Amino acid sequence: MVRHLTIHQFDAEYEARPDVDDRDLAAIVPAAVAEVLDVAETWLGWDGRPVQAEGNAWTPHKALRRVADHLLDHLAEIECRLAGLPTRADEWHGRMVTTDADFARFTEIDLDEATSRLTRLGACYQARVGGLGPEALDARPDEHTWTIREVVHHVSNVTAYAQMMGRLG
Repeated sequence: MVRHLTIHQFDAEYEARPDVDDRDLAAIVPAAVAEVLDVAETWLGWDGRPVQAEGNAWTPHKALRRVADHLLDHLAEIECRLAGLPTRADEWHGRMVTTDADFARFTEIDLDEATSRLTRLGACYQARVGGLGPEALDARPDEHTWTIREVVHHVSNVTAYAQMMGRLG
């Protein structure tokens, strides 16, 4: 039997609740995106050999794909929750899959495209959570659901995907 879990149910079952702190919630995802892009700048001229980390093969394209997927998944979760709609579980293959496209050369154009995509997603988080008060940020619909504050802190750990690839050069 296949269980269909919403994003927050999956995270709650398989990961501990993220630690939260007093950083400006609207700024932590854009800061994480900036950190990812800072590391990604070192991937220009990548030699085409995947980096092995935590049992997976990592390439520049795969790391940036996972960052974008993660940002998108949780932004959709937040938007659905605030609209009173059920969230839909992601169906990405995740980090266990490295696609043929992930092995493409990583060029300045690729970095520019990723910069545009990821900074826009970071700005969406900033706009969305920047206007929410503690009541919305700390609401817990049930005992398994992370608060929006916890989700945003979790998302700020998206830098782990860039760290899998590491700094090159």
